[in-house]
Amino acid sequence: MPAGDDAERRAESFYGGVLGLARLPKPDALAARGGCWFGNPTVALHLGVEDPFLAARKAHPALVVDDIDGLASTIEAAGGDVRWNHELPDVRRFHTDDPFGNRLELIAGP
Repeated sequence: MPAGDDAERRAESFYGGVLGLARLPKPDALAARGGCWFGNPTVALHLGVEDPFLAARKAHPALVVDDIDGLASTIEAAGGDVRWNHELPDVRRFHTDDPFGNRLELIAGP
């Protein structure tokens, strides 16, 4: 992610508000580097600062979610792009981008 308070607010709005992950405190030894950590009891997602920043357009995390249709609707309502992928016939999944252009994959849970 890019550096700065605005970028952190945008990350919190998307990862916290849209995806529903809690913002986690970074350890003191790492906090000065910037970035944000998010998670829940089953996932930890760490956003590091890069300068200059280049979005990850191919490499991406994949998150398994309980209500994929509800999350797709939430992302679209927030102005995000939901790109359904049907290449794997037994897997319901879509891709979206975070506020910085990083690709994310969301997969329907069992």
